[in-house]
Amino acid sequence: MELAIVLFVIAVIFVTQSVKVVPQQHAWVVERLGKYNGTLTPGLSFLMPFIDKVAYKHVLKEIPLDIPSQVCITRDNTQLQVDGILYFQVTDAMRASYGSSNYVTAISQLAQTSLRSVIGKLELDKTFEERDIINAQVVQAIDEAALNWGVKVLRYEIKDLTPPKEILHAMQQQITAEREKRALIAASEGRRQEQINIATGEREAFIARSEGEKQAVINKAQGEAASILAVAQANAQAIEQVAAAIRQPGGEMAVQLKVAEKAVDAYSKLASEASTTLVVPSNMTEVSTLISSAMKMIQSQK
Repeated sequence: MELAIVLFVIAVIFVTQSVKVVPQQHAWVVERLGKYNGTLTPGLSFLMPFIDKVAYKHVLKEIPLDIPSQVCITRDNTQLQVDGILYFQVTDAMRASYGSSNYVTAISQLAQTSLRSVIGKLELDKTFEERDIINAQVVQAIDEAALNWGVKVLRYEIKDLTPPKEILHAMQQQITAEREKRALIAASEGRRQEQINIATGEREAFIARSEGEKQAVINKAQGEAASILAVAQANAQAIEQVAAAIRQPGGEMAVQLKVAEKAVDAYSKLASEASTTLVVPSNMTEVSTLISSAMKMIQSQK
């Protein structure tokens, strides 16, 4: 009975030592008699008991690593308190096991030194504006060294950049001054645009008034011309009608009568005015002579 128990225990030890089940996204490094023998991939694997052993177990997932806060000095001698987070992934389990005694610590220290070097090349204002460039340069510097450790650095992100209180106060004053400057510029631009709009409106109003006055003068002149033309046409028609009437039988006698009436009417108007001295011709035959002269003119016009 005791022998059976001993054999059972030995069998269990053999099974536990020889049968290995590797989880997904893991890699186990196997050593045989203290020497690297191979890497177990996810799934069921068999080892030689007491000869092979799993020396290292690595997670192949992406791993976030907090980088401790540190003081960095910029190019213009300003101190910054900087911390960040680094994302990396084990790509070669064998190198991760034998390339460095502790690749996590190595990556963390290298990230800090690389960050100090990158920020030391920049001025204070640039450190806030070019975070993406800083992150990319840190990743590039770490990735070159991490290849020998079987690790791939994916990205680095700065979590916080904190300058001293005096610098923060000065930056706040600068921001306030810049905003006030922009407000003054905006106000002056508004006044300038207002003056331009007023001048443009006055110019357009003056042009509109002058165009209206011009059109009014043109319309008045056209009206006067049309009126004069209408009067001339009416006079011409009247003269034509008079001439046509004179050519009718008895027309000359009618003209003589009309001229005589006009002459008598003129003398009567002169006589009716109190301040007018009327000089009557001594020989009334002069009136008939005037009438006969008018008739001769009418006949010559015919």
